[in-house]
Amino acid sequence: MNSLITYLMERPLVYGLWQAPFVADKFTPVLAHNDLTKVRRVLDVGCGPGTNTDIFRVADYLGVDINPDYIKSARRKHKRPFIVADVTTYDDHAAGKFDFILINSFLHHVDNADVDKVLSRTTQWLTPDGDLHIIEVVLPENRSIPQLLAKWDRGQFTRPLSHWRGLFERHLDIAVFEPFSLKLIGTALWDMVYCKGRGKP
Repeated sequence: MNSLITYLMERPLVYGLWQAPFVADKFTPVLAHNDLTKVRRVLDVGCGPGTNTDIFRVADYLGVDINPDYIKSARRKHKRPFIVADVTTYDDHAAGKFDFILINSFLHHVDNADVDKVLSRTTQWLTPDGDLHIIEVVLPENRSIPQLLAKWDRGQFTRPLSHWRGLFERHLDIAVFEPFSLKLIGTALWDMVYCKGRGKP
């Protein structure tokens, strides 16, 4: 069953339809804590088929994803720069620095060692006034619909809230750490967290 879900979610159309009802709500805490009109350069890590690209219309933008089908779809739809790359090894100094780096629902697909690699790399790509913005699914500790859906997620590394905070604090001076829920018809389906911070010196 999990292999079928993974196969389907790797298809850009299926992934886009699955994400569509939640895209705006997932971004609500980001909009609440940031003025996106002042953003200059965006790096969208694990950008998928360009799910959040249109939010950054006024900024320079670069999307990165390991799935070539996602990137092909994103380029066709958005006409903006996208590259196929594994962010745990990607290191293109020519890309320059970014004042807004987004990691949206990607880190629960990789183990702790790769989370450390991603956070270590991305904090080095920030401008002095730039911030890293992370949105992640949380594994609730109590039995609930969000716990069940988190366990069913194709990401193999959903983590409790305290675990996420510990991982982020190793690399970031945290300015915002805000849990929230994604709901459908008033029912909480996923527990999430938004984290904003700058790389530690």
